[in-house]
Amino acid sequence: MSPDTIKDSAKSTGPVIMLLALAAFASSSSFRICDALLSVLATEFEVRTAQASTTVMYFAIAYGVMQFFYGQMGDRFGKFKVLSFATVGCAMGSLLVALSPTLKWIELGRLLSGATAAGIIPLSMAWIGDHVPYEQRQATLAKFMLGSITGLAAGQLMGGFFADTIGWRWAFVCLSIVYLLVGTLLISKRHTVAEHATGGRQKFSLIAPMKQVMSIGWARFVLLTVMLEGALVFGPLAFVPAYLHEHHGIPVSWAGMISGTFALGAATYALRANMLVSRLGERRLALYGGATLGLASALYWLTSSWHWGVLASVLSGFGYYLLHAVLQTNATQMAPAVRGTAVSLFASCLFLGQSLGVIGAAWLVDTFGLWSVFPVSLATLPVLGWWFAWRLRNRQANHQTSSS
Repeated sequence: MSPDTIKDSAKSTGPVIMLLALAAFASSSSFRICDALLSVLATEFEVRTAQASTTVMYFAIAYGVMQFFYGQMGDRFGKFKVLSFATVGCAMGSLLVALSPTLKWIELGRLLSGATAAGIIPLSMAWIGDHVPYEQRQATLAKFMLGSITGLAAGQLMGGFFADTIGWRWAFVCLSIVYLLVGTLLISKRHTVAEHATGGRQKFSLIAPMKQVMSIGWARFVLLTVMLEGALVFGPLAFVPAYLHEHHGIPVSWAGMISGTFALGAATYALRANMLVSRLGERRLALYGGATLGLASALYWLTSSWHWGVLASVLSGFGYYLLHAVLQTNATQMAPAVRGTAVSLFASCLFLGQSLGVIGAAWLVDTFGLWSVFPVSLATLPVLGWWFAWRLRNRQANHQTSSS
């Protein structure tokens, strides 16, 4: 593709990417908002911290399951249109959490929040895949991810701040307002945004597009890798604020802020993505990402001061996006004919992994203590990065052989 064509594409899609980044901000805020609240919810509802982690787990389960529907809805009716209405729907789940009298009602609200938020980031990525050339896609996804990254930080900061000030429920009131404002803006623009939709030309089917994706060996490997990544990264991370609060004796708001510096590391990647991709290439990005995540786990586990937690959180964000950005870019190209379904399956596997990771991490916490989640990620994440880099090298070598 010529440089002029790439520049024209960037100009035409730039404003839409900004809108999608706003939607991703709201979605990611909801995803991480409960991390800093686990200790607070456990105290208020007189349950163990591991039991309170269901507020994270149910969001992730609903998010993952609903991908089976959103991907095909986006392919059929238009990705931007579907994600716009999903964003407005998210306000209802957050408001239900804010008004919940018991932990069970909070779990229901988080389930609804996950079910609606599920349509935002994956369909945004699929829209980018439809409209941005592959040569520019990883850099464009990095710009889009700035919305998601700042949302991760904002969610944790909101949770910790409101818990230590006027009450944790106001964090979800604030989140409802954000969803409503962003969703209204998206809906107002839906008729002016280009779409690749099948409309009524194809019969709606849950199974056929998924079978099409799963028939591709590389797609199956990418999906397995992102599921493992979700479990090994976000299972332990859900307990980082509680660990910092209990192990180092710092306030909940501080613990949430320290954990939220994950976003600083992620933003560092996003802002330097062009340079990193051009200098390192996909294989070394994946390899270094796994190694950096392992180092961050070691810092959480083996250091005696909460100050090291700041560095560990920044490294976690940087290392995660080094690895995840490579997986994400491959996901947008692994089945172009059903891109919405492919990217939604990718997100489903990520959040299925997160759910399993939280369940596993909760068992470790109940059995051995909060510290025990870190040795697992230290031992496994560098291996995961190496494994994906090795398979990617073999795939690229096979492509070069077949094309020569």
